[in-house]
Amino acid sequence: MIDTNAYIGGYPFRHIPHPEPAMLARVLEREGLDGAWVGHLPSAFYRDPAPGNDELFAALAPHPTLRPAPCIRPDWPDWQRTLASAIDRGAPAIRVYPPQWGLGADDASMRSLCSACGEAGVTLVFTARFEDLRQRHGMDQAGDLSAAAVRAVARGNDRTRIVVCSAGRGTIEEVHWGLTPAERDFVFWDISWIWGPPEDELALLLRTMGADRFVYGTAWPLRLAQTPRANLALLPDELKNVKLADPSSW
Repeated sequence: MIDTNAYIGGYPFRHIPHPEPAMLARVLEREGLDGAWVGHLPSAFYRDPAPGNDELFAALAPHPTLRPAPCIRPDWPDWQRTLASAIDRGAPAIRVYPPQWGLGADDASMRSLCSACGEAGVTLVFTARFEDLRQRHGMDQAGDLSAAAVRAVARGNDRTRIVVCSAGRGTIEEVHWGLTPAERDFVFWDISWIWGPPEDELALLLRTMGADRFVYGTAWPLRLAQTPRANLALLPDELKNVKLADPSSW
């Protein structure tokens, strides 16, 4: 099992303890995980994320279990060359942050990037949020990723695997039930922001959508790495042995 939703680096709006890759590697070992797709947290807030991608690859080089998931701005000049370079350097996934970049649901460039990722055989990863709206700094004006933005990219997609991280039940259901069965087959959700007991929203989603629509994710270091494992352990007995999708086989 791998963690599809992990980061290194600082966060602009509050102190983050232990954002170093060496600490992340120790956390993965403690949690019994085989590896992680790792993003560079500061890059989500850069106008040009290319320098942050370089920092990401350099920082993860000593840690083979940490796979770099750089970010690409599809509205930025020459993004195709940046994408090709990231793939050549071994990236298994590409991260995007439309709310932080001011890209709306009708932005055609995101669909172009999705298509390019499919052609290259890499996964496209969205982040629904970094923090709850009630906790955000006053200068953090980016809203949550909308269901409409995910649906706009997923509609008609028949090649690119899409992972949406840190989404809650409302967004997940709005997207899933708004797509055709064929389109749903390419959309996956990490479990880092889905409530366990007493709401039991994770159990509900596993029953109604199927475990193969979900992947493991922690959102470390923004959230506790133990939370998703605890929520899996607290599932009702009939769901104890469910198997989440395995991105390492993609």
